[in-house]
Formats: sequence, structure tokens, C-alpha cells
Amino acid sequence: MKKKIQSRFGEIEYDPEQTLLFPEGLVGFEDLQNFVVMPNEKEGPLFWIQSIEDPHVAFIVTDPTNFYFDYKVVPDGRERQKLGIDEKDECFVVVVVTVPPDRNITLNLAAPILFAPKSNKALQVVLEGTQFSPQTPLPKVEDVKAASSSAE
Repeated sequence: MKKKIQSRFGEIEYDPEQTLLFPEGLVGFEDLQNFVVMPNEKEGPLFWIQSIEDPHVAFIVTDPTNFYFDYKVVPDGRERQKLGIDEKDECFVVVVVTVPPDRNITLNLAAPILFAPKSNKALQVVLEGTQFSPQTPLPKVEDVKAASSSAE
């Protein structure tokens, strides 16, 4: 049976069986564990996750490999256990996108979200010793063209 919540986007209807569970919450939002995945109204690589517990909290997320082709995070055994998956199961990586008023968009590559479709669980992990920043700017178009041509 579908449920409804009020959010910053208006009323949202969702299937409780399809919610995304963050057993440990997100960094800074540890009490919020259930989210609804929502596509962005505009076509593109971004989508939203909307908290069910707090209608004022929603995050823009994206697949970081759309912008950083060599970005890769592989969950370790403890993370797989928290996600309820084993080494054969799929695990996707998304990152939180920040769009400040000046429109200099950044990605939090230092704390990616691991998503396991099999269990519908997600886990935000803080990478230690990483070169990436929680405010990694989007690459400039020239950088993306150079990276994609060198990858070919």
C-alpha cells in the first residue's frame, strides 16, 4: 500500500517496500534512515533522495563517473555486511551534489554513498587518505574532453 508525505516538492506518493534504507543515516543526518529516490525534473545525470522522516531534507545525488571517469570505490567486507550483500552482488556509488547560490557545483567525492540494489540499503562512507575533497568542483568542459579522449 502506497503512502504519502509532504516534502519541499509537494506531496509525494511512495511505496514503503521501495524506500532506500540508510541503517546509519548520512553524515550529519544520522537520525534520518529512510529515503525515497526521485528523478530530477530536468533530464540529466542528477536525481534526488528525499527523507521520509524529515520533509525538509533532500539531497541531489549523481553517479560520479559521469564527471570523473576513474573514480572508483569498492566496499570492503564490513561495508558489504552492513549493506546485506556479498562480493557477487552489485553495489553502485553515488555522491552528494552541492549547488550553492553562485552555481559553482561541487561533488562530495570524499564521502560517497554505496548503494546495494539487492537489499535496497545504502551507506555513506568517509574515505580516509583520499585525494578527493567533500567539495570537489565539477571538471571544466575542457578537462572532461581531455579525459575522455585519453580514455579512448
